[in-house]
Amino acid sequence: MKPSTKDEIAGRVHEVKGDIREKVGQLTNDADLEAQGTGEKIAGKVQMKIGQVEKVVEKP
Repeated sequence: MKPSTKDEIAGRVHEVKGDIREKVGQLTNDADLEAQGTGEKIAGKVQMKIGQVEKVVEKP
């Protein structure tokens, strides 16, 4: 598997985990957990975009 595909997959996993963590934080009124989830979601989106950019750069 190409590194760009791995970055996209890992980014999506982080995004989903962050979304779940954010929702749990909202349900339990835990602001810290909600903030961690938001941060993880953003990091996942960034990692996914890096994978997409790598794919474009790899093409001849």
